Amino acid sequence: MSPASTGASTIVGADASVPTPDARVSPGGPGYRRMSFALFLAGVATFALLYSTQALLPLISGEFGVAASDASWTVAAATGGLALFVLPMSALSERFGRRAVMTASLAVAVTLGLLVPFAPSLGVLIALRALQGAALAGLPASATAYLAEEVSPKALVTAIGLFVAGNSVGGMSGRVVTGWVAQEWGWRIAVGVIGVIAVACAVAFRLLLPAPKHFRAGSLRPRVLARTVRAHLSDPLLCRLYAIGALFMTVFGGVYTVIGYRLTEAPFSLPQGIIGSIFLVYLVGTVSASTAGRLVGRLGRRGALYAAGGTTTAGLLLSLAGSLPLVLAGLVLITAGFFAGHAVASSAVSKTATHGRAQASALYQSAYYIGSSAGSTVGAIAFHAGGWGGTVGVGLLAVLGVVTITLFGTRAARLHRRELATAA
Repeated sequence: MSPASTGASTIVGADASVPTPDARVSPGGPGYRRMSFALFLAGVATFALLYSTQALLPLISGEFGVAASDASWTVAAATGGLALFVLPMSALSERFGRRAVMTASLAVAVTLGLLVPFAPSLGVLIALRALQGAALAGLPASATAYLAEEVSPKALVTAIGLFVAGNSVGGMSGRVVTGWVAQEWGWRIAVGVIGVIAVACAVAFRLLLPAPKHFRAGSLRPRVLARTVRAHLSDPLLCRLYAIGALFMTVFGGVYTVIGYRLTEAPFSLPQGIIGSIFLVYLVGTVSASTAGRLVGRLGRRGALYAAGGTTTAGLLLSLAGSLPLVLAGLVLITAGFFAGHAVASSAVSKTATHGRAQASALYQSAYYIGSSAGSTVGAIAFHAGGWGGTVGVGLLAVLGVVTITLFGTRAARLHRRELATAA
């Protein structure tokens, strides 16, 4: 079946040297488990480092004497740095290889992670976090491009789902560990522990990840890169997927940046260790991301996005309750909806782009992390102005955007099918 007949987009100029699907790795095939586990560990390290300060924001606010909106920049600077540098790093991966760029990125990021605990001021801390985010930019786009080249198309959603699941485990373990460590020894020791864990993940990743068999080096010429980027940005389906990723991450970034402040206040007044343990709900994200392939198989891509948006909306509304069990239930639904939506959208980008996959994935990741920075900052400002209800309001607007874009995509696909039927 052609891409046009499925509503998918095609990009002119596909590389004829791309190997046939039969030559790629499938579940149960040689190297698949090593590959999946290596990238799972890369995902763990990436999210553990990227969001290492998020659960600690109340403590950082207390030490430096700043408001939530100021402390939130330790998160927004990291995700913003990643968003700015993910496209240039993807270009390097096209020239020097996915594995080489991912290895170098992790090496620099974990080194900076060991320096973060010694930041003498909030300004220095934010600067180190921005550099760390820029270093981590070599991971997300290169990883999804690596999988698109090495894994069979039928297994791609599942493989990327496992990488995203590693993100969720890293985000969860980082916040849980930092919460309990910070309660006893302070936030500086907590982020130092995360740095050590990330070093271990980076070493294991490099030892386990198989050398790519289907990578074809591209050009670093600015004109070639600009032409590839323009092609992706002129593709309506890719642009919709980029916007969906950004909006889902706006919800997630806002909720998890602010939730620590909410739970330290009355009527909850929870200690830092318990607040860190709240992030165990990320396990739900691990499951929803890794099963996204089956969800798409049952509902289709747009149906899966509707389901993810509906689940996230239900979670946001439930989190408004004044009961801790209901708030936790709301976080479970928000987390499940977000990770499912992210896995579906990111895998759709990799399947849609037939050339320049690293750039296609980089543009998605850039939009995604811009959404994270926006959510962290705007969510904190909304919380300062209107409490938790303000943060939820920002999230609901973002989900409305996801649903609107998906509805537009559904309508566009129907019109395209009618045009094909008329032409036939």
